[in-house]
Amino acid sequence: MPIKIRPFFSRQRLRAWTVLGALTGALCGASAQSQRMDWDTLTQQARTLAQAPYRANSDKLPDALAKITYDQLRDIRFNTDLSLWRSAHLPFEAQFFHLGLYQTEPVRLHELLPDGRVNHLPYRSAEFNYGKNTFDTSSWGDLGHAGFRLHYPLNGQAYKDELVVFQGASYFRALGAGQGYGLSARGLAIDTVGGSGEEFPRFSEFWLQQPAADAKEVTVFALLESPRATGAYRFVIRPGQQTTTTVNARVFLRAGAGPVNTLGIAPLTSMFLSGENQPLKGDFRPEVHDSDGLMIAGGDGEWLWRPLQRPKGITVSSFTLQNPRGFGLMQRDRSFANYEDVEARYERRPSAWVKPLGDWGAGRVELVQLSTPDETHDNIVAYWVPAQLPAAGQALELSYELAWQGDAQQRPPASWVTQTRRGYGYSELSAAEQASQPQFVLDFAGPALDALPANAPVKAVVTADANGRVLQTLAYPNPATRTWRVTVRVARNDPAQPVELRAFLQHNNDTVSETWTHLLLPE
Repeated sequence: MPIKIRPFFSRQRLRAWTVLGALTGALCGASAQSQRMDWDTLTQQARTLAQAPYRANSDKLPDALAKITYDQLRDIRFNTDLSLWRSAHLPFEAQFFHLGLYQTEPVRLHELLPDGRVNHLPYRSAEFNYGKNTFDTSSWGDLGHAGFRLHYPLNGQAYKDELVVFQGASYFRALGAGQGYGLSARGLAIDTVGGSGEEFPRFSEFWLQQPAADAKEVTVFALLESPRATGAYRFVIRPGQQTTTTVNARVFLRAGAGPVNTLGIAPLTSMFLSGENQPLKGDFRPEVHDSDGLMIAGGDGEWLWRPLQRPKGITVSSFTLQNPRGFGLMQRDRSFANYEDVEARYERRPSAWVKPLGDWGAGRVELVQLSTPDETHDNIVAYWVPAQLPAAGQALELSYELAWQGDAQQRPPASWVTQTRRGYGYSELSAAEQASQPQFVLDFAGPALDALPANAPVKAVVTADANGRVLQTLAYPNPATRTWRVTVRVARNDPAQPVELRAFLQHNNDTVSETWTHLLLPE
């Protein structure tokens, strides 16, 4: 897989689900009770919108909500007794989020009945408990909502757990059994890097399909809008130990809008502050992250593992592929001892694995890593960029399965990297030599290695790009963990430029591991 590294530049990024696009006003006044909705109707709606100029939402929040504080918003709770589908004793329930603070652009919610008819779900102040707030809601009317969440008895029949949340721009995140929220997915990303500025498409309207009494899955339809794109989306959500979301997307570039430099499909957004490869001085916790690496399965059978990092500015890495088999931001470290954080419980946060359905053709997986001052900011983005964009008005149609995985997660078939560490133990090298010759210590584990005898001739194949030199490589069994350990010592030619490194294990002429691909950041 050819890899391209783009230049660095500085940028600060807040958690992007607080950044909203604008809502097209043309649909806000339409009555939904008499409408019918299906996949083709939604597609036509997105196609029609793409032929017209983008119209920003002109609605303004009531003053009380426009000036609301964080604590005031937290004091507004949905009345769970009024959850959609609770009175019908259906296996799934829906609850709604209130507008205010960061969530200022309304989304319209509808229930899609079994016969295809649409039942609009208006905002009703009576559905919320306002706590200590003393708002006069009598003149607010149908404000719309900030988003919604679905509940299901994920961890036991006694209680319906939170399963998935759709809130902010096109962000959504889900849970499997025993998991806690971590990284997020998005419907679409536009010009995250490489353009005149990032654009955040947003889901402006949702249709929640009423589930059957014995349903094991629930379907959500969504209309996506932004200044340069529209889209029809269908999400089929199947809860379980591994909750999966089958996503069907039909994306249209808006006629007459500005050019799109980077169209990010199946975007994932996460946080990496520190890890075994980049500890944070002064923090008692060994690692702090929602994801620790990007994994890619190429159409040629090669598996890649890129440990995440927190750069001083930004790094953008592109992995060119033909018909990828999958990619994802993974949380491989699953032990509490990796984090020692009794509040955040990072070991319970899910990995997100994107499995393309059908042939995606040529393109690239792009990884964006940004600086972050702390763990409250998302600074990692990964997505697929098709090699060819559709003409205005023509659909780019892609489907994929998004799996939210815990301890049992996608692995390469041979073996994989269990940890990446940088540094020296006792060494005869001087401090200056150690600084100019970084050393990496890698551990590999997996069935291909387990099947080898203890004295098997395993070697590490290590390469560097033109800016690096591999000075020393060793591969040997680690008897303490029954894994294979690799040490790599390298040097930069130009310390001001990054170095791209690759390493994998080989037995005889057979590759017996995934490929570790690491970016040695500039000094």
